[in-house]
Amino acid sequence: MTTSTTVETKAPEVVSVVATQTTLTAKLADGHVISVPLDWYPRLVHGAPEERNNVELYGDGTIHWPDLDEDISVEGLLAGRRSLESEASFERWLAARRAGRGLTLAGTAWQRGLRGKLVDRRRRATRKRRARPNKGVNKSKRGIRVA
Repeated sequence: MTTSTTVETKAPEVVSVVATQTTLTAKLADGHVISVPLDWYPRLVHGAPEERNNVELYGDGTIHWPDLDEDISVEGLLAGRRSLESEASFERWLAARRAGRGLTLAGTAWQRGLRGKLVDRRRRATRKRRARPNKGVNKSKRGIRVA
């Protein structure tokens, strides 16, 4: 007979974070200190010291830099994981930063293209509703009334 045991572990809470020019150091509530090269996180490397010092710590083990739009998990630090951001995504972020635009995806061509497609779909749906000759007819199958 074989049995398996599953042990659930919770990530330790982050007590403090310090990002120098070369190192990211996180102190955990259980007493451990994790230090990794700052080069693992390109957004932090390109951030000013004030931006790197503006950090938010969440109880679920997430470290967030709102000025740099960067999130790192304690699990990732413990596993030795570098940033998973693609080079193309980082280049878009860097270009937006240099141009003084927002640092999130909201200003990217991809987002504008998606928004445009959604607007086009809504317009087409509205045109179809306006073109219906049977206005006011009860659509009993759907349980809705088209006005």
